[in-house]
Amino acid sequence: MNMSRAEERSGERLVVVGGDAAGMSAASQARRLRGPGELEIVAFERGHFTSFSACGIPYWVGGDVPERDRLIARTPEEHRARDIDLRMRTEVVDIDVEGSRVRARDLDSGTESWTSYDKLVIATGARPIRPDLPGVDAPGVHGVQTLDDGQALLDTLTATRGRRAVVVGAGYIGVEMAEALINRGYEVTVVNRGREPMSTLDPDMGRLVHKAMEGLGITMVDDAEVTALRTGDDGRVRAVATDDAEYPADVVVLGIGVRPETELAKAAGLPVGDHGGLLTDLALRVRGHENIWAGGDCVEVLDLVSGHLRHIPLGTHANKHGQIIGANVGGGYATFPGVVGTAVSKVCDLEIARTGLREKDADRAGLQYVTVTIESTSRAGYYPGAAPMTVKMLAERRTGRLLGVQIVGREGAGKRVDIAAVALTAGMTVEQMTVLDLGYAPPFSPVWDPILVAARKAVAAVRSGA
Repeated sequence: MNMSRAEERSGERLVVVGGDAAGMSAASQARRLRGPGELEIVAFERGHFTSFSACGIPYWVGGDVPERDRLIARTPEEHRARDIDLRMRTEVVDIDVEGSRVRARDLDSGTESWTSYDKLVIATGARPIRPDLPGVDAPGVHGVQTLDDGQALLDTLTATRGRRAVVVGAGYIGVEMAEALINRGYEVTVVNRGREPMSTLDPDMGRLVHKAMEGLGITMVDDAEVTALRTGDDGRVRAVATDDAEYPADVVVLGIGVRPETELAKAAGLPVGDHGGLLTDLALRVRGHENIWAGGDCVEVLDLVSGHLRHIPLGTHANKHGQIIGANVGGGYATFPGVVGTAVSKVCDLEIARTGLREKDADRAGLQYVTVTIESTSRAGYYPGAAPMTVKMLAERRTGRLLGVQIVGREGAGKRVDIAAVALTAGMTVEQMTVLDLGYAPPFSPVWDPILVAARKAVAAVRSGA
């Protein structure tokens, strides 16, 4: 191991751990603000790809995106052309906070070396949850987090003769992967421990997703706990077992969710929160450490509605974190105030969106609230293509402050959640929302937009004390 070589350098050095959205956005923004003579940038990435869209993997697997490389925003060569010393297939295995240095291992050669830093960015992302179950590491069982994971799954789908797939978990990834496998001609069963799919929604809204998935031909198994993954004589996965049933499987996809990848940071003594993510200040500087920043899926963020910290792994946040960190590292100043928890997805042509708090989130935060649910259409009812949508809205009792919105509907439904996201960020009441000056024409909306219809109904519920 080369761990004692003296380093000759002038100016400051920024070391970035993690080469995806947050890490490379931070490196790129810092480079825009400070040239190579002022700031040397060294980035470590343990995988084969940088700056890619993990959110696009289900659509690549399902065939909507024809080529893997379309998911790559910037290649290693493009980063290096901007004077960023990007070291691929190199994993940081130790952070020496006292010595301001990191130890990295070349995964191909096994050699290790120390690299000192003046400023450090930790952007290690998140890792798929792999439950401690018999057979979970058998061939044919896949998590889906990186392009390498997606390629491994595609290789399995190509090589497997059978056409039975089981998806474990029914969150965003589980639902999207179930649709992708249907598109590839598989018989798909989704085994979900919750009452309904999409636990990011309240169960009454999740029920709408359940019906849509069954309409695609997906077998839904709710309220089921996976106990084992059965294997055949060849060691490959053959079935998924629950307490009272077995579901045959030629391939299994784990869609249970992710956890912050913070083992490296914890070993270095850096602070983590209740959800396992790194704790930072508003400038995304790791608490108690002047020259260490963290962003992306490995951090916890402030929920602006509840006031609590949450772990929300989304590429939108990661890219914003990177921009803010890069500005601060580059000598500027920027902050990340928090999130309201906005997300959108789809099952076939059913659009699913949420922002703010669910009922159980409001209960956990000790808030008193009212809920309303309305049925409307995406366009004027007489205009061709008008499609149904359901909107659920939560408002704080007495004050009428908007707390959350969930939407399930057809084309034109999902992105309406952005109206509610802006209202939440601004701290608006549902009464204030009723007079929002939203765009209207029959091809785009009824004269009363569904969001405004829900707000009017919520105002009535608040006033009545329901």
